Amino acid sequence: MSKDIRIKKGLNINLVGAAELATSKAVLSNVYAINLHDFHGVTPKLLVKQGAEVKAGEPLFFDKNQEAVKFVSPVSGELVEVIRGERRKILTLKILADKTQEHVAHKPLNLEGASPQDIKTFLLDGGFWPFVKQRPYDVIADAESTPKGIFISGYVTAPLAADLDYVLQGKEKELQAAITALGKLTPGKVHVSVGQSSNSPLAGLKGVEIHKMSGPHPAGLVGTLINRVDPINKGEVVWTIAPQDLVIMGELLLTGKFNAERVVALAGSSVKAPKYYATKIGAEISTFLYASGVNNENIRVINGDVLTGSKTKPDGYLGYYNNTVSVIPEGDDYELFGWNKPVFDKISSTRALTFSWMFPNKKYDLTTNTNGEHRAFVVTGKYEEVFPLDIYPLQLLKACMIGDLDEMEQLGLYEVAPEDFSLTEFICISKQPHQQIIREGLDLLYKEIG
Repeated sequence: MSKDIRIKKGLNINLVGAAELATSKAVLSNVYAINLHDFHGVTPKLLVKQGAEVKAGEPLFFDKNQEAVKFVSPVSGELVEVIRGERRKILTLKILADKTQEHVAHKPLNLEGASPQDIKTFLLDGGFWPFVKQRPYDVIADAESTPKGIFISGYVTAPLAADLDYVLQGKEKELQAAITALGKLTPGKVHVSVGQSSNSPLAGLKGVEIHKMSGPHPAGLVGTLINRVDPINKGEVVWTIAPQDLVIMGELLLTGKFNAERVVALAGSSVKAPKYYATKIGAEISTFLYASGVNNENIRVINGDVLTGSKTKPDGYLGYYNNTVSVIPEGDDYELFGWNKPVFDKISSTRALTFSWMFPNKKYDLTTNTNGEHRAFVVTGKYEEVFPLDIYPLQLLKACMIGDLDEMEQLGLYEVAPEDFSLTEFICISKQPHQQIIREGLDLLYKEIG
């Protein structure tokens, strides 16, 4: 049985440079890196020393706050460098990969006879647990908690993001194994969203409740799905998992091996031949970036999509959770009187001097230029036009900025993650960092109440 959900509020950002539905194998990376920045709120404790030999799937460190949560190596090789910051805080681990890969071999789990605790223990020991996120707080899930539901968004609306219907083809067996296991970890349902006309492998899974989504971005965000299906109240917990991570989970359950392979969309107007590349978590981005060619040197490489991703260097490393690398022109130029003339080549939610509303299907070649500078909030009512959650976005942002815990709770902070505010940040004429504000609000709420 499926349910239809139509989202009316939002804004599609159609950009030039979508990846062609063709996959090439990326050049093997010499070094793989695990950036601790990817794991918000984790306090790492190393299990291996620099210079040690590790296998793929072997634990590198655990979280001091949850000692059962282990973070494993994506490849076998030598831990050649541990980069530290202030107070010897661990920032990055670098592994020099072996030419011949060796994996830690776990005994495959018999899902039919496995208990919820058996499944949790297997996923914790196998290194999969960091892929399980929880709301509230948008952090790695507490392994001791029981979620009222598990949510997976297979509907993609973010600009230039990887097409999940394409990258999941042929992975039905792994997906079903993962869903079967997840169904035992919650007394509620496993909710999966797909597009209205989707041929996604997710649509044929058993043991899930399918929701057919339609509408503009952010209809594809898991937060929108949660808000429409089963909103979070104080004291409740839900888990979320990205669809491509289900493949890693399913393969771990079926074979006992942690396989860090990723099919990544290399996209953006600065890429000459945008397409998909098969690589691994933590690989050097340069191993596939230049294979497609770039149009100029003045570019911004983004680990993720253009709304929620982070800036990285061309010789940086693929993020732990990312399946998209976006490359667009750097917006470091100044446009004289750009605020005082008609604009035809930019996207805007307002009709004042801009005409993107007249061409809903037009694709744009945008740069990173913010077209303005930081200023105090201006009340325009535009956030509410693109924010489909049953929440007052401006009021919640202000509550987070002043640290009003009662207001943050009452206005729905338990339900959101920073990515839910990526679109309001994009259209913000005040150029406020909405995602950063929400992240700091969640951290404060977790520290004081969580």
